[in-house]
Amino acid sequence: MEMMRANVFCGVDDIQVREVPKPVAGIGEAVIRITLTTICGTDLHIVRGEYPVRLGLVIGHEPVGIIDQLGPGVLGYAVGDRVLVGAITPCGQCRACLSGQLSQCGHGSESGYEALGGWRFGNTINGAQAEYLLVPNAQANLAKIPGGVTDEQVVLLADIASTGFSGAESACVKVGDTVVVFAQGPIGLCATAGARLMGASLVIGVDSDNNRLSMSKNMGADITLNFQEQDVVAEIKKITGGGADIAIEALGTQETFENCLRSLRPGGTLSSLGVYSGKLQVPYDAFGAGIGDYKIVTTLCPGGKERMRRLMETVKNGRVDLTPLITHTYSLDNIVEAYHLFGERRDNVVKVAIKP
Repeated sequence: MEMMRANVFCGVDDIQVREVPKPVAGIGEAVIRITLTTICGTDLHIVRGEYPVRLGLVIGHEPVGIIDQLGPGVLGYAVGDRVLVGAITPCGQCRACLSGQLSQCGHGSESGYEALGGWRFGNTINGAQAEYLLVPNAQANLAKIPGGVTDEQVVLLADIASTGFSGAESACVKVGDTVVVFAQGPIGLCATAGARLMGASLVIGVDSDNNRLSMSKNMGADITLNFQEQDVVAEIKKITGGGADIAIEALGTQETFENCLRSLRPGGTLSSLGVYSGKLQVPYDAFGAGIGDYKIVTTLCPGGKERMRRLMETVKNGRVDLTPLITHTYSLDNIVEAYHLFGERRDNVVKVAIKP
């Protein structure tokens, strides 16, 4: 049995680089040799015990690599192809997938929705912070990387960019809309870029970290607001003449959810990207007592090879540059140190890349 190095979840606040069996591609599967991956906020939640996963799980879900093995039934690919794989790996055949809701893939279940989020690397199946990664449903999930495009240019498309952009897409941002994005962490920064890509005429980024607010300007925000220094809801209403057309919630807390609602004009849309724990309440006054014609939409990271292909086209053709978000790079052997840096938000870190 061949072995490989991988970052393994051994318990709360306990991750270790260990030797584990190298995966073998079965029917419809592929194995890729990881050339670049990342640490994500979700990984921190897992390590801290906030998202329960099984002991011994390999963490990580933003993989770029080179095909090492192809199982029977995977067509149109060759060993040696460079590929990007989304964080969520839909089967492409269930009811949810065939209805265009790939992030809700049920993997062959009768209704197609039981899985709620499908197979997610580093959460329900072994992930990408390793030398090799097993890709299920490879035909639906291997996206070839165009020539001349670097790993660093596309690695963030697997999750945070796909998720962030979808905040603007699900809200149906139109040319000329005003959009406010609450929280300028990695996903919020990508939501800011997505709003600009969709044609928003005014994008406002909100956070309390001045370094992230500066990055927000680089990613497309016209105006940035520090919520620790001012009443941002009042300021947003002043700037927009009554409220934003769309507010994107990119953190997952009661406070940011409420502030999004309070920042909208009547008839506006709240696009939620946050994952909420505990009880989430909708204050009747912020919701216009139910008669304000508000819309609330939610989105889970869209996956699948066609989604990845489209996102890579935006990168290839210069519509978006995500490389400034990668502020630090570590080797797999030093990943524990990288987790400490990222979790403590030291040295103006935004996103950490990992090279096996």
